[in-house]
Amino acid sequence: MKHRITVLGAGYAGGYTAGYLARHLHPDDVQITVVNAEPDFVERLRLHQVAAGQELRRRPLADMFAGAGVQLRVARVDMVDPDHRTVTATGGGGVDRLEYDTLVYALGSAVDDHGAPGVVEHAHHVTTRPAAMRLREHLDALGGTGKVLVVGGNLTAIEAATELAESRPGLQVALATRGELGGWLGPKARRHLRQAFDRFGIAIHEHAAVTEVAANGAIAENGTAFTADATVWAAGFAVHPIAAASGLAVEPNGQVTVDRRMRSVSHPEVYAVGDAAFVVGENGKPLPMSCASAGATSMQAVASVIGDLTGRSPKQTGLSYVGNHISLGRNDAIFQLVDGDARSKPGALLGPPAARVKGAILRTSAWSMGHPTFGMPARRRRVATAADHTRKAVNA
Repeated sequence: MKHRITVLGAGYAGGYTAGYLARHLHPDDVQITVVNAEPDFVERLRLHQVAAGQELRRRPLADMFAGAGVQLRVARVDMVDPDHRTVTATGGGGVDRLEYDTLVYALGSAVDDHGAPGVVEHAHHVTTRPAAMRLREHLDALGGTGKVLVVGGNLTAIEAATELAESRPGLQVALATRGELGGWLGPKARRHLRQAFDRFGIAIHEHAAVTEVAANGAIAENGTAFTADATVWAAGFAVHPIAAASGLAVEPNGQVTVDRRMRSVSHPEVYAVGDAAFVVGENGKPLPMSCASAGATSMQAVASVIGDLTGRSPKQTGLSYVGNHISLGRNDAIFQLVDGDARSKPGALLGPPAARVKGAILRTSAWSMGHPTFGMPARRRRVATAADHTRKAVNA
């Protein structure tokens, strides 16, 4: 029988992992199945553009995996049973129970409401395409005017606020954050960020942690009331609870606890990548939930899976974080480099050059989904048999 590899999620981490494994393991030896809730690859880093009213290129996963031998199942993952090596998912054909030999858990993250009252009922977000489309339709219904409050001070919040302000200049956009806007940036980048907000006319409310959302606005911890026709919640990410419910070893925040090779510490036949994995970088700090972390962890996971299946020693890939790319509309951006301790360096690439770099990274990330070879031609390796492992052990 073929070795069954199941990949849960086809975002930046899961999709890349599936495609790379399919192009580097012999199809006579493995069957790779990807389970994803949507039929298309979603460029999550561009969803604020969708909310702003822009049209993005559609990227069907079936086309991206064409010729690679990957089976795509469009379904929502309901449960993982690592003790019996099964996954339960619900799709158009009903409920499926999939058996696997190796599992790659790449379900990513979703919006974190922090338990604040009213967020689920009244706030919008841009962590999924359906949510971004709902926000877009709501803003369309305002007729080009109205007040929008963006809650949060991270990259998603900054990009959402500036994109909305640029694409819909009739809106009055404000941002409320619990700390200082861009406080983690270097002085040069921080000044540039402030200038961009001034240029777009975005009101900044610092040290205003929003604790409640209503239909007509939000209330901060300090008692400040914000009136808004639309509240966009961008106050961080949380992982899906499926991993914790499955019995996999997880961190307090629900991320899967993995070793240096991205293997679950409780179930070594399960690998976790991207936002779903708790990974300590080379600087001794956890990697942030980001596209950059998705790339680093997926590279390590595929090297480990191929090594484990072929009997070869897996290559150890780098697990470092080099900086933050922040879009400020379509023609402006910040590229903030960080040092080995993840602290911002004094200098930064700013303006149109940074925007071009950000655009190139986004295009490369999307392109690589259909060409996952890490820049090298695909070489399909055979899966080692039990006899191969025995001979290797004897010779050792």
